[in-house]
Amino acid sequence: MVVSALGFSGALLADDDCADVMDAINGHSGLTTALVNARDEGNGGFNLHMWATVVATDGTVCAVTKTGEGLNDQWLGSRVISAQKANTANAFSLPGLALSTANLWAPTQPGGSLFGLQFSNPVDTEVAYAGESSEFGTDTDPMMYERIGGVNVFGGGLALYTLDDGEEPKLIGAIGVSGDSSCADHNIAWRVRDALELDYVPAGVGSPGDNIIFDLDVVDNDTTDEIEGPSGFGHPVCTGAENITINAGMVAENPISSPNL
Repeated sequence: MVVSALGFSGALLADDDCADVMDAINGHSGLTTALVNARDEGNGGFNLHMWATVVATDGTVCAVTKTGEGLNDQWLGSRVISAQKANTANAFSLPGLALSTANLWAPTQPGGSLFGLQFSNPVDTEVAYAGESSEFGTDTDPMMYERIGGVNVFGGGLALYTLDDGEEPKLIGAIGVSGDSSCADHNIAWRVRDALELDYVPAGVGSPGDNIIFDLDVVDNDTTDEIEGPSGFGHPVCTGAENITINAGMVAENPISSPNL
């Protein structure tokens, strides 16, 4: 590796993993365009401006962008949260099993099977808050080519998959989106991944793949007369029951491309 001339403390030039994922997302401009378009859709949130971060498979931040023009057009805290989400979705997805950050809400609550996961792998604060704020969200964002770390357990983080030579899903990194309700963040991330054609998702706990699961309440199933319990990978409804309908419509309009689902 060669030390970057950009002047970030400890920053390195993009490695092969970042080069591959940047090519797959059509660079910073491709990610930005996909984010702007996805945010303009009906996503069930507050219609706020967004941040997005993409990481490579080793957790290196490859791109950070935003939809607003000014630094404070979107929640500033969501910049680092978007990076956390990307890191989480990448770190806990595999070539054969995708987990979104939304899938991790229920199991990380007290008594859940993964309680405490959210406290592991802490954010590197020297990376998160380095550099000039004027560069946040640009193609020279100070988080680039560094490992941010962090674990986030609500909607907005999705693994990115292309196809390998054998036409099987290949994990190439992940995207994290933040800036609105966590349900809207998930929906916007889903639309961005679809637009980038990086949704060749393998098996997951959601329906389909790594989709958000709204099953925290036990309900009567009128079709089977059975009582259905939570899956253990559920997520709260954010701003009203219409979130369930909005998500279902979004998935129908943007189905996963994987031949395995």
